[in-house]
Amino acid sequence: MDFNYDIIVIGAGHAGCEAAVAAANLGSKTLLITMDMNKIAQMSCNPAVGGIAKGQIVREIDALGGQMGIVTDKTAIQFRMLNRSKGPAMWSPRSQSDRTRFIQEWTKIVSNTDNLYMWQDTVKQFVFDKNTVVGVQTTLGIEIRAKAVILTAGTFLTGLIHVGEKQVTGGRVSEPASFGITEQLIEKGFTTDRMKTGTPMRIDERSIDFSKLSEQPGDDDFHKFSYLQEIKRELPQRSCWITYTNEYTHEILNQGLEFSPLYNGQIQSIGPRYCPSIETKIVTFADKNSHQLFLEPEGVDSTEWYVNGFSSSLPMETQIKAIKTVPGLENVHLFRPGYAIEYDFFDPTQLKHTLETKKIKNLFFAGQVNGTTGYEEAGGQGLIAGINAHVNVNGGEEFILHRNEAYIGVLIDDLVTKGVDEPYRMFTSRAEYRILLRQDDADERLTEKSFNIGLADSNRFRQYKNKKAEIDSLIHFLKNTSVKPKDINWFLSSKNSSELLHGCKLSDLVLRPQLTINDLSSAIPSLKEKVENIAHIKEEIVEGAEIILKYSGYIEREKLIAEKLHRLENIPIKDKLDYESIQSLSTEARQKLKKINPETIGQASRIPGISPSDVNILLVMMGR
Repeated sequence: MDFNYDIIVIGAGHAGCEAAVAAANLGSKTLLITMDMNKIAQMSCNPAVGGIAKGQIVREIDALGGQMGIVTDKTAIQFRMLNRSKGPAMWSPRSQSDRTRFIQEWTKIVSNTDNLYMWQDTVKQFVFDKNTVVGVQTTLGIEIRAKAVILTAGTFLTGLIHVGEKQVTGGRVSEPASFGITEQLIEKGFTTDRMKTGTPMRIDERSIDFSKLSEQPGDDDFHKFSYLQEIKRELPQRSCWITYTNEYTHEILNQGLEFSPLYNGQIQSIGPRYCPSIETKIVTFADKNSHQLFLEPEGVDSTEWYVNGFSSSLPMETQIKAIKTVPGLENVHLFRPGYAIEYDFFDPTQLKHTLETKKIKNLFFAGQVNGTTGYEEAGGQGLIAGINAHVNVNGGEEFILHRNEAYIGVLIDDLVTKGVDEPYRMFTSRAEYRILLRQDDADERLTEKSFNIGLADSNRFRQYKNKKAEIDSLIHFLKNTSVKPKDINWFLSSKNSSELLHGCKLSDLVLRPQLTINDLSSAIPSLKEKVENIAHIKEEIVEGAEIILKYSGYIEREKLIAEKLHRLENIPIKDKLDYESIQSLSTEARQKLKKINPETIGQASRIPGISPSDVNILLVMMGR
């Protein structure tokens, strides 16, 4: 070994694995450093991937040639498409995964990716040449050189675990924390702070009384995460189960609040508002007598279950006493209590949109070190960091996704423009163009872009082109095939849809809310034949064509708005103005523009505190 690489990735979590595999697949000699090679892409918290807006990110990762969607499908033990009662912009895939097999599948990928190597060790500091990173030093005393380094340390930087008054250093339960990196970066002028997250207790399936719970089975249809036809769910499917806390539960939890690290001053850091602990719920929502809990299996063969909704850092005795008041869990056996963990993160406004740091060349941050929470947000960042680290090393254009192109683009732009004041979690409401950023069309938005830089392979690109051609062909057929009243009115009447007075195109009927393409194919032989001859996944083609037809007006309107606002992204502003000297700007605007130093007028307009009048002033100044 010569200990010289193109790219080093620190941490083999979800961000690190996506970054390392992407960089290696693009051709960079890549080293992935991890404390434990047996826990590649460990699901530190819940054994699930996806959810509201998060599922869209996973589909985008897959469309770009990343791995999370493939691994999730292969290890899925339950799949659900959330929000089906709403419009397709809100549909969000979510999957329970077998925790052990998830690690195994990722290990197979990492172990069989050309140009990718592993080293089991802990990085204690970077090696710099002035303001450029050139390698790392490890606790084993080894100096490893590289042209670029990606930090994806998750919750391990100065990690501190809390269970009541008990405090233990660690990045995860039973795993050591990492020290040295934060202190070194502070010396380099980086701004850092602490965040807090938590996880629930794990319980034994054999001690659960399922007769008192409500079953929640998964969906049994064609939906999945990966766009690749050959990737399918392979494991037996399992149900989740629902139960509720009650007044007795809350009474016990309230009695323990004085011992809660969150309320007695032991924890001072920022916690997640959108994934609160059970003690936060009973304080914030004191008027509620119950809170829903989801019991989620951790695997096909495991008896370990996850109590979703009962995250806690209360003393273990309080957690046990409280959980035993929940219906179905009266005799529950714990594998381990819930705990909170505090860790270091870095203000993400110190990053470029490529996720390279502004202060140190060729140093990239991805994942929870940027103040995010969630496997999906981490994986999306890792992929972008891996691509751009490769670009820095080998040349080429930086790879940036814009807000109208991907949720990943929204995520990164929010981080580097607005920063974070709590762990960042993606929601559909964060995207201005969510009708354009649907889960069904991520391949149309992103696969060709990725293929052009060499990440998405020819098989993926060919499948995308075939799918697009079949959707276009079906839409063309529907728009150019007429139907007469005498041939369809009997069917329209059966569907409580108004009868035709004269002939129309099939596409006009698809626009009716009561009708679907599948409905119409049962009544119109030529459409039935067209659908049956679809070579790709028929359901996916039909669904894609139907969404485009039914929502074409909304889609086109949003495209026009996006294109209009995107013009501001084409006006570069970085390092072109002395903001402090522009007295017509508000004091807040001058301070924030100087701090962020936005790349474009568009980015400047999204900085909190920058008003429309400030944007107009910048446009005038650039015009001069």
